[in-house]
Order: sequence, then C-alpha cells, then structure tokens
Amino acid sequence: MPSTFFGLNTAYLGLTAANASLNTTSNNISNVETEGYSRQHTVQQASDALRTFMTYGCAGAGVDVLAIERYRDEFYDIKYWENNSSLGQYEVKQYYMKQIEGYFMDNGDEEGELKGFNTLFDHMYAALADLRKDSPTDEVRREFLGRAEELAEYFNTMAGNLQKMQKDVNAEIKTNVDLINSLADKIVTLNKQINVIELSGSNANELRDQRALMIDQLSEIVDVETDEMMVIDPHNPDRYTGATRFIVKIAGGQTLLDDQFSNRLSCVARNRNEKINQSDAEGLYDICWSNGNKFSLTNASMGGKLKGLADLRDGNNGEYFHGTVTSTDVRRVNGEKHSIVTVDVGAEYLKDINKCTLPDNGGKIMIANRELYFDSWTMKYNAEKDTYSYEFVLSDKTKNENTDVGGMIGKEANIGERIQYQGIPYYMEQMNEWIRCYSRTFNDILTQEGAIDNYGKPAEFLFMGNEPTDARQFSFADSYDVMANGNYSISCTDDSYYRLTAFNFAVSDKMLDDPNLLATHTSNADEESKYDIVDDLIDLKTNVNRMRFRGSSSSQFLQCVLSDISLNAKRANDFTDNYTYVSKTIETQRLSFSGVDEDEEAVSLVKYQNAYTLASKMIQTLTEVYDRLILETGV
Repeated sequence: MPSTFFGLNTAYLGLTAANASLNTTSNNISNVETEGYSRQHTVQQASDALRTFMTYGCAGAGVDVLAIERYRDEFYDIKYWENNSSLGQYEVKQYYMKQIEGYFMDNGDEEGELKGFNTLFDHMYAALADLRKDSPTDEVRREFLGRAEELAEYFNTMAGNLQKMQKDVNAEIKTNVDLINSLADKIVTLNKQINVIELSGSNANELRDQRALMIDQLSEIVDVETDEMMVIDPHNPDRYTGATRFIVKIAGGQTLLDDQFSNRLSCVARNRNEKINQSDAEGLYDICWSNGNKFSLTNASMGGKLKGLADLRDGNNGEYFHGTVTSTDVRRVNGEKHSIVTVDVGAEYLKDINKCTLPDNGGKIMIANRELYFDSWTMKYNAEKDTYSYEFVLSDKTKNENTDVGGMIGKEANIGERIQYQGIPYYMEQMNEWIRCYSRTFNDILTQEGAIDNYGKPAEFLFMGNEPTDARQFSFADSYDVMANGNYSISCTDDSYYRLTAFNFAVSDKMLDDPNLLATHTSNADEESKYDIVDDLIDLKTNVNRMRFRGSSSSQFLQCVLSDISLNAKRANDFTDNYTYVSKTIETQRLSFSGVDEDEEAVSLVKYQNAYTLASKMIQTLTEVYDRLILETGV
C-alpha cells in the first residue's frame, strides 16, 4: 500500500523530469550554431508501479529519467564520409588541373598575355621562312635563332613550373599526413575520456559529437571506416561493462587507430638515386606506418585529398616500367663486380626510347617483392628475335644488403606502379617525347648528306641539351649506334637524345655566337632549290611523315596535350559539382535528424515549461491537502 506522501513523491519525480527536459532544451538552444553538435533529448520511462492489494490493482509511481541521449543516425554519417572522401579528391584535382591548364594555355600575341607553344612555334617558323629570301643577312639568321631559343626557354619554363607544382603537391601530402596523425591522436584522447564517463553509466554526448566531427574532417583527407564494439566482461559474457572499443581504418581498410592506440604515419623523402621518373623532383615523399610497413599511395581503394594529391604527383597514365626477368649474370663494371639483371618488356611505350622515363642516376627496381638499387641501365633491341629488353646493373652491397640474383628468372620486375591518371609525370613525359622527336628530326634534316653552313663546312646540330653539371652541351654522338644486323643498345649514360628533356632543351651555343654556322642548303642544291634544307624544315611543321606525335604533326603538340588537360579539368569540375550537390543533400538529411532547429526547440521549451508548471501546481495542491490532513483533522 502506498504511503501517505506517495502522491507528493510522484509529483516531485514529474518536476525533476520536466526540469531535466528544460535543461536539455536549454543546452540545445545554446549549441544551435555549434559545428558538429547533435540535438539531445531526455529518455523517460514510467516508474515501476506499486502493488496496492486494492481492487484497483497497481498505483503509478511517477516517471524516471533514464538518460540524456543525442539524435544521431549512423547511416547518414557513413554516407557523408564516403561522399566527403570523393569530394576531397576531386576538389584537389580541380584546383591543380586549373593551374596546369593555365600553364599550357596560349593567349596569342596580345600584349601582356602569356605566349604559349603555338605562338612561339609560329614565330619560329615565320623567321625560318625569312631565311628563304635571297642572301639572308646575319640579322635574319639571328632572328630565327632567337625564336628557336624562345621555344627552348618555353619548355624550360614549363618544366620548371610543373616541377614546382610537383613539389607543392608533395608538401601538401606531408601536411595532410601530419593532419591525419593529429586527428588520430585527438580521437584516441577522446576515446579514453568517453570510456571514463560511460563506465560510470552516463552518456558522453558532447565528446561523441567532437569525435564524429573529427571523423568528418578525416574523411575529407582519406577514405574512412569506423567500427565501435561493446566491451564485454570476459568472465561474464552477459555483462556489459559500459565501455566501447572504437576502431578507425583508412585507405581501404588499414588500421589507423584501435581505441586507445594509434598507428602513426611518417613521410620519408626519397634520395637522389631513388627517383621513379627521370623528371621527378628530388625529395618526393614515400609514406610509411610507424611499424615500418609501407603505406601505398596507389591503393585503388583509397580516396580523399591524399588520393587526389598522389594522382597529381605520380600519375603516369598507366605507363610504368614492368617486364619479366629473362637472364641474370655477374660481371665487372668499371672494375668492380656487379649483378646484372635483364628484363624483357612488351608494352609499346617501353620500346621507344623517346618515351622512356627511367631515371638516369640510378634508382630502385622491384623484383619478386625484393627492392633492389641499380646504378645504370641499358635498353637493347634484338632484331633477329624482335625483342626489347633492359639490362640493369645492380648496386653493390653498400646499397643492397643482398646482391644475389639467383632464382629471379621468370619473375616480374617493375619500377614504380601503374597509376591510371594523367598527372605531372605524364605531362613531363609528353614534353620530353615531343622535344626528343622534334630535335632529332630537325637536326637530321639540318645535317643531311651534303649539308653545309655559310662557310662551306659540314653542318652542325641546332637543338642541343645542356649538361646539368657544367657549361657543356650534349652532342648526341651515341644516338646512331645501330649495328649492321639491326641490333642496337642505348645506355642511360650515353650521349643520346634520351638525355634531352624539357629542363635542358637548348639551342647550340656555338650557333648563337656565330649564326653563319646555321645551314640553309646542301652542296648540290641548284638555283631552284638553293634553300632545300629550309624547305625541308618548313615541311617538318605539318608533314606527319617526317615526324609523328600521337598521330599528329609536330605543330599540333599543344592541341594533343591541351585535349588531355581539358578532359581531366572538365572531369574534375563535373565530379566536384556532383559530389558537392550530394554532400549538401546528405548534410541536409543529417541535420534534419540530428541538427538543432530553433522553432522546434521553442515548442519544446513551452511544452516542458507547462509540464514543470503543472508538476509544481500538483506539489502545491498536495501540500494544501497534507496541511488540512495534519493540522485540521483531529485524531
């Protein structure tokens, strides 16, 4: 049977419940503009009824406030993180592709505008056409040489701009890796605080909101997966301890943190002899886990800004070195014993030295999951078998712990990895390929049989490459070593057109000093064809039979490259717009469920205020009843 003051206690419980709801509403209103805050509500339940042993059965005992919980839908969180990862990736690509497009853009001859390839190429050929006039003066020759030098400087500048961008992207990769570590450390700290609070039976709502906000930030950098498990008492599986184990995985399922322990990432700069591509900037970062395992930036499952930055920095359009080891040997090179590995290749782009991107100062090759340093390489063609192969001279034991190459025959070998995106290395390779093809064809025409300069001496090359260490220029003396049987070999140390890149592309210093060294005709040219060399050079501009670049003539270089850039830029813009729209849609849905609405809270405020007032009125009424019962009722 309930006590005399049972009703007063019931009213008191209603008063405290209404007060808790008012306080929760006040907290919601205070955080209406707080980023990441989730709307909270009180969870109430009718108190256990009392058996009265009366005809009316049980008497209600009021209300219990069980908890203060937040409105949060994990489904919307997961969808938001997935979309945010894709959005971060394409926003980065959109930003940098716009810059690359600006670098290659040609604004013509307008004053103050950037002059691009087409304008400079046309200027050079206009000056070349002037050489066909009778008895061209030194001024006309110097004009042409000056225009040719402008073209070379254009490619030098483009290479410098792209390499600077590659360094900027590389620095941004490190910044984002540091941010990942920082967020992981903060989440670990929050995990500890959440467990301390929730072990006591309370809900750490605000701390959970902070953690979710950090996952939001993390999802923009890299793809994220989370898993939260209840911690069960091992001695009593039916008992829930109140603690949870929170796990965060990134980049396709690699564990970043496991509750109170984080696996940090670190950036390790490549040495000079660890470059993957010939035109790569020095010091590009590889990423490793704190346990020493390599973090793959080419992971197909990875997303976020880190994915976009990796594609831009290392994207090779899927063209990377790979093949099969066909022979191994040990022989002396420069007086010292070295292991030699020969790799046969089948990809068409690996059969053309003009498209070669292998580093010329040594590097690292992966063979059967073994990473080995090499000092040099030689490309060989066997005409009888119609096979192409690359012979690598492996470094000694100062770089390779184990130089044993036994058992490697038949194993796969590769340098770098396939990255199906047209990033900075791809555009570098496109420029290098055009320069090598054009320079060789131009120089061959200029020095054809019987070609003589203005002094009647054998003609010399116009386009050269500057040595990186001194003021000398490459003479390309080793570019024509084809044997009688059709075999040939080209080493990375040879003075060949492979050594010519957009960085060192130049005009002959000797010809700039003395323009009369420029040949305009051959010794057997007659009156009608007295400028036969100039005619051939002019024909080189549009004749695809003389030089073919991606199926087009030499003058269409910019159109070919800009078509790639425009396609990638448009793709980045379109995807950014799409994912931005989806992000807003998901965020709206998420806020509609977990966000604080001022009008809704105003209604709740009135509702709980009325409940509080009625509970107070009930207590006042019962107080009067007890006064009458105690003071005015005689016993």
